[in-house]
Amino acid sequence: MLKLWKKNNLWYERFLILVLVIILLILSWCIYDSWYVYSHTIDRDILRYKPGAVTATADDPEISDEMVAWLTVDNTSIDYPVMQYSDNIKYLNTDPFGGYSLGGSIFLDCRNSPDFSDEYSLVYGHHMEFGRMFGALDSFLDVDYLLSHRTGTLIIGKNCEKEYRLTIFAALQTSASEKVFFEPTAGNALEMIKNKASVKTQDTGNRILALSTCTGSNDEIRTLVFAFLSEKRNA
Repeated sequence: MLKLWKKNNLWYERFLILVLVIILLILSWCIYDSWYVYSHTIDRDILRYKPGAVTATADDPEISDEMVAWLTVDNTSIDYPVMQYSDNIKYLNTDPFGGYSLGGSIFLDCRNSPDFSDEYSLVYGHHMEFGRMFGALDSFLDVDYLLSHRTGTLIIGKNCEKEYRLTIFAALQTSASEKVFFEPTAGNALEMIKNKASVKTQDTGNRILALSTCTGSNDEIRTLVFAFLSEKRNA
């Protein structure tokens, strides 16, 4: 009987060790996966390529000619080139230099005009940890944060052909199937924004820039931040 008890106890200990090893492997993989995604996201060195403040050297890689603008939201981590392709797939996992990247790029909807002359322009970015890419958009759902982070700049073209001032006026969460927000030509966007926004101001304007990202791990719910565009100066 004692032998049987010892044998069962040994198998029990081995089973516990196996479970602990599996848990450790899973945790290690999660840590590695988070590190890999984070390290393969556009870092702050990208600011060397910002129009008007170029410090990139001849040996540095060149940003693709598919860059249509540079987006900056003041006092946030959002300070990136905006890309555009003939579909909305390429820049989900392609960086501004044309290489593979899990974090992809910030990009303009393929149905929009690259000069942002449409009444409603839609820009996408992945929801990344530590506020990278468009992970910073969540903060705008807080009214105090939005009211203290309302300005930004949109520089059109790689050579700074035109510059717009951004005035952020609303933020909301909605379903990805909401056509008025995710089809740039649907129309009536401003009315819907005012009706559905959880955070909003009384500002008015003619042209709207919408910034969209997934809400954490939920691909069906999107966070949207809206800004009015007003021409700042001619280059």
